[in-house]
Parts: sequence; C-alpha cells; structure tokens
Amino acid sequence: MAVSCDNSGYITLSLVKQTREPLKRRRQIRIRHSFLGPDHQDGKMADIKMIFIAGLALVLSGVAESAFMGKSHSGGKDDPVLQYVVNNSLREHPVLTKLKLRTLEDPWSIMLVAVEQAQFMANLIKLINATKALEIGMYTGYNALSMALAMPEDGRVVACEIQETYINIGKPFFKEAGVEHKIDVRYEIALKTLDELITNGEAGTFDFVFIDADKFNYDNYYEKSLQLIRRGGIIAIDNVLWSGKVVNPAPDDITSQTLDALNKKLHKDERIDLSMIIIGDGLTIAIKR
Repeated sequence: MAVSCDNSGYITLSLVKQTREPLKRRRQIRIRHSFLGPDHQDGKMADIKMIFIAGLALVLSGVAESAFMGKSHSGGKDDPVLQYVVNNSLREHPVLTKLKLRTLEDPWSIMLVAVEQAQFMANLIKLINATKALEIGMYTGYNALSMALAMPEDGRVVACEIQETYINIGKPFFKEAGVEHKIDVRYEIALKTLDELITNGEAGTFDFVFIDADKFNYDNYYEKSLQLIRRGGIIAIDNVLWSGKVVNPAPDDITSQTLDALNKKLHKDERIDLSMIIIGDGLTIAIKR
C-alpha cells in the first residue's frame, strides 16, 4: 500500500491485494481529508490522522482480511494467537487425535470441523446435560465422536452423511473409542432423515443439533431442526461467516448470499435466542425459546 497526501484535500491510497489468482488485484482510493486542516503535512496529529484514515480505507476496501478467520488445522495454523489458544485449552481424546490425523489425509480435509470448536460444542453438551444430539453433515465423524464422548452411556447421536467413504473412515474410530453404540449413522439425504425423525414422533426431543452440510439447504435444515429441538435446546450452525464473504456478498456468490440471508433471518427470529461466535469459520448458537 502506498499513501500520499496532496494540497487539494485528498489522501490517495494505492492498494494491492494478494489473491489466489496469478494476478494481483490493484485498487486506488481517494478519500477527502478536509478534517486534517492546513497543517496536514506537518506534526504528529496529522500523522496520526493519516494512519487512521489509511486503516479505515483498508477495511472499507476489503484489502485488510479479518485476522480471526480460519481453523487451527488449516487457515489459522500459522496464527500464533490461535495456536496459543489450542496449545493452552485443547484436551483432545486420543482417538479424536487419531481420527483428526486420518481425516487430514483426505483431499477435502478443509471440511473438518475446527477442533477447538468441536471441544466448545462438547462443553455445551455437558453444560445442558444433553443425551440426544443430531449432526447434519457428519463428514468423517470427528464432531460426532466428540459429542458421543461428551454424553453419558445412554446418549445418542444421529449423524447424517451421504458419502459412504467418509462413513467407513469414521466407524473404526467410533468402535475404538467405545462409543459405537451411541452413534446412529444415517446414510441418506439429510432432509429425508429429518422428515423421518419428525414423522416418527421425535419432534421436540433433541437437546443439541449441529448443522454443517450443503449451504443451499441451511434454511431448510434450520427450520426442521427447530421442530426437532426441545425448548432450551441448542442449534449450532457452522460456516456462518464463510471466510468473511458474507459481508457484502458478491452478486455472483450464491453461497455467501444464502448464508447472509440466513444470518439476517436468525437475527430477527423471535423463536430463538442467539449468539454469533468468531470461532472456526463462524458459529451461530441458537437456543430455542
């Protein structure tokens, strides 16, 4: 970034943002700085104001990425603060560690839930004394296993997954951890499973739901989860920040637009209490009233 100040009352910033594409994105912004006064080229106050306006321009332009984004095993693995959090708080069961390492061998391991987030949700399960949980989008089962380990012996986790390969990866670890009997894997489209649970009279019986499947159906998953969750139960929704792309989504970015619309809907939804948490790729905690 280059910053210059002229006598016409403008600060000009030439911005370059590194992208994944071969070419860099260049942008120039001119901001009126009339508040600087006639001494804008001299003195510490002018320097401070210059730095402030430059920082503001970085935020507004999108060149400055949010530092909190990422999971400790992927995008945030080089973030010293996030690694400090993990090194000083993560208490990972040995079988969870094994499953994590196996999952990281998969080409799509970016889908693995942040381990620090999984532990947070396991603590929520303990906090509300949950015995019945639902996971929409199991992947290799790290979080399903984490939830099962957090529950009492009679606990039950219904885990939805449509890729048999991922189910086969997770099952041996469920058995090794001694919780295979707690995890009910449903190998079919998640919406079908949810409808079956409602039809079978299980509405209002779940304590905890974790939504982490295809984003286009997030609203459908949320609405059906509201039927299945009990009053005071928790619905946790993953990827609600989507690497920050939900902030002013691009016109052609349907996924970000979908997540943004859901975030705004939940903000106004009087059926729940909620918090949006900066962890992993963003996590919404919705508590049914």
